[in-house]
This record gives sequence, C-alpha cells and structure tokens, in this order.
Amino acid sequence: MTALSVTEPAAGLEVRALRKAYDANVVLEGIDLTFDRGQVHALLGPNGAGKSTLLGCLSGATTPDSGQIVVGGRSVDGFTPSSALAAGTATIYQHFQLIGSLSVADNIFLGAELTAVGGTRFREQAVRTTEILESLGVDLDPNRLVEDLSVGEQQIVEIARALRSNPTVLILDEPTAALSESEVSALLDLVRRLAIEHGLTVIYVTHLLREVMEVADVVTVLRDGRVAWTRRIGELVLSDLVQAISPDATLERGERAVRDGAVLLELAGLRSTRTGPVDLQVRAGEIVGVFGLLGSGRTDLVEGLAGVRRTSGDCVLDGRPLRVHSPLTAQRRGVVLVASDRKAQSLFGTMTAAENMLMPHYRRLRRLWRSPRREAALFARTAEAIGLHPPLAAQEGSAFSGGNAQKLVVGRWMTGLDDSRLLLLDEPTQGVDVGARHELYELFRGYAAGERRAVLFTSSDPEEIVALADRVVVLVDGTVADIVSPDVGEEALLTLAHG
Repeated sequence: MTALSVTEPAAGLEVRALRKAYDANVVLEGIDLTFDRGQVHALLGPNGAGKSTLLGCLSGATTPDSGQIVVGGRSVDGFTPSSALAAGTATIYQHFQLIGSLSVADNIFLGAELTAVGGTRFREQAVRTTEILESLGVDLDPNRLVEDLSVGEQQIVEIARALRSNPTVLILDEPTAALSESEVSALLDLVRRLAIEHGLTVIYVTHLLREVMEVADVVTVLRDGRVAWTRRIGELVLSDLVQAISPDATLERGERAVRDGAVLLELAGLRSTRTGPVDLQVRAGEIVGVFGLLGSGRTDLVEGLAGVRRTSGDCVLDGRPLRVHSPLTAQRRGVVLVASDRKAQSLFGTMTAAENMLMPHYRRLRRLWRSPRREAALFARTAEAIGLHPPLAAQEGSAFSGGNAQKLVVGRWMTGLDDSRLLLLDEPTQGVDVGARHELYELFRGYAAGERRAVLFTSSDPEEIVALADRVVVLVDGTVADIVSPDVGEEALLTLAHG
C-alpha cells in the first residue's frame, strides 16, 4: 500500500476499500469511511453487519485481506495491536483490560513503565497519572487499587491509560454496558469533551440508540459488510436508527399474552448474599422481569436461584421444595441460567458452535457411544430454529457476533433434550443490537410458551422490561420495592428503582 500525502487532514482516520473474508464468508466488502477529528462518530449495524471485524482491523486484532487504513494522513500497512497504538489509534474494549491488584498509576503505565537506573519511577508515574486525570476533570487517587474502584471509575482508568500515549483516534466498544445510570451520564459528557476539547477522533460503538442520539455528531450504519449510510445526527430521529438497523423492529411492545397458568415458582422470604427477603410467585407461561439499578440485587437473585450463591428461605418449584447447592444440582432440578457476561461466564470461545450448544447434553446424547451424525443433525435443527448466523457447527464460539453468540448460549436450552422448567436470564441482550434483541425476545417467549415453563430475567434497561415482561419485580437495595405491570411505563419504573 502506498502512503498518501494529505495536506491538512481534517480526518483523524480513513478506511479505504477494506475487505475481510473467512473462507467463503465475506464479512467486510470494501468499506470506505472517514472519521473526522473533533467528532464523535457512532458506528451501528445489525447483528453480523461487520462492526466487530471492522473494529478488529482498526485495533490490529484482525488482519484485513486488502484495503488501506490511514491515520492522520499517514497510510499504515499491517496493523498489530502495538503498531495501531504507535500510529495513534487506541481501543477500549467492553471488557476491561485492567489488573485489580495494581494501583491506578501502575495500570495506566502498564507495559510502558517510566524506568531509570535502579527501577521504575513510581513517583513520576503517579504525578503523570494525576495530570492525565485532571485533564479529564476527574479527581482520583493514583495510588488506589483498581479492585477498590467502582465500575465507572475503572472505565475512567481505561480511558486515562489510552490517553497516556496521546492518541489521535479513540475507539470505544460498548463503553456503558456495565455502568449505572449516573456513570453513563458522566461518561457521555467525558466523551463529548474528549472530542471537542482534546480534538480526538472518537469512534463510538454501541447498541443503545438513545446514547447515540445524545453523544454522536455523525452516525454510520453497516449492513452485510457494507456502509449502508452515513449521516449527521441533526438529520436523524430515533426511529431512523431503528429502521436502519432492523426494518421490522420497533421500540414499542406488542400485545401481551394472557398468563393464567398454575404457580410454577414460589419464593417466600428468600435471601441470598445481598438480596432479600423476596416473596414472589411466577406462573407457568409467564415472563417476569427483575428491574433495578446497579447494585440493586438483580444478579444476586438469579444467581441464588441457579445455585451460584447460597440462599435461605423457602423456594418451591413445580410443587417440590427447591434446594440447590451448585449450578449442576439446579440444572438437574430444571433451573438453568444464562449469565450476563457471555465471554467470561457462558461462551467457550475456543470451542466450536456445536460443542458450545450441546455441552450440557453430552451425557444424554452419548448412550453407549457418541454419534457425530446425530449431534450434527441436532445442532443443525436447533441452529435453524434459533436463527443462528452463520449456522456453522465447526466455527469457534469467539467468531460469532454478539447477538449470535447470545443465541448460541440460549440455544443450549432450546434443543429439546433438557427438562428445564425455569430459564433465568441476567441482562440477556447486553451488547446486542435492536434487531437481534427482538429475535431473542421471540426465543424467550417461545420457551415460556412450552409446557410448565417460565422465564425470570433481569435488566437495567426499562425499555427492555416494558418490551418483554408480563410482570415486573422492582428491587431497591436488595429488597422488593414493588411488583407492577410493565404498563406503568419506563418513567414510573425508574422512579420506583430510585426508591
């Protein structure tokens, strides 16, 4: 590739004719994009549009087959993570790359320590860290351990570490996925200031469309590995983004089904590590949402029911006392959990799609010996039923986009092999675009419609609660503030969640 001579580059980063394919599966089909300095450029697209692959190319994690990447007017050939950073492109991923046992300053200078004869200049690193944090308008002790910080503060440390190398381009991948409402507001304000005051090119990737309307200057939508369109935010309304990502999707909920089945799950005085007492009945066929702010006890409740945490109190499932001491005993009693953090808790990235889907069922499938033909047929049937794309049994779990990875994990309980009765979902569409989100909703509704089955899910997104739940349990500080119909609306749910 030949470097261009650019006389006064307004662009912080340009992508020209970028292509990437995995065997016959073409993921990027000649992407041409310009990301200007001093702007927040949101990158959106439906499930499998190529966003993750494009980010991989820009960060050096993925090598494109052809095309050109130009940073600050300089063409770069063969990005690696280190050369991308050296060229001025810094990427902050959804899952933090921090070491909890090290201080803020140590994390910020990790891999680029200030050294002299005799060792690391820790005092100078602390001073430089304070300068970076002050430039962000943040008051944070550089000597505090990262493990003692809130999630929002850890996100700030990630940004400060990226800014240490004075990048011209900052890429943020789903930066608010684990943040509380107040932390989201603070982060969006910081992102705007990084673009305006620091002159950075900010590439912002998210599935949360309301955030895009709040923070972005420009929006690009990818579809099927191509640029569908690029527009300034002033030309757009929220419905434009929804239609661009998923023409059949809507932010409104359809008519709720009538749930009048027998009581399937009954909790009386249930307590877990940080939650309780909880009194609740869930009926067969019902989808119950658990709503609350970060730290409200949502995850603690479903992990307690799934045997991840110890519980006390009375729990009855399908007419029998439910006492579980591990996820395995919970599964044997018909309680299964899809955890919120796919990469760390649910998905086996180096295993194939078939292995990921069939993992809980190999004992039942084996009989006297394993039958590859039977397993392949079961995978193909389930992949078609859940809309997995691509439906490739041999593809590694880590190669699937967010929505399809979630389908793969949820699909474990859609094979027809298990006897589960209660599907527990913790933040089931975190990091998933609006189109794939509605496809997942249909899978959850299909599960709940099965004989003597129900769904209990948690979410910090009131829009999701209104769209999916038949009833809503609002948790505040680990206790039930109220149990309401989702018809009360998002504003009322937020008011209840704030106590």
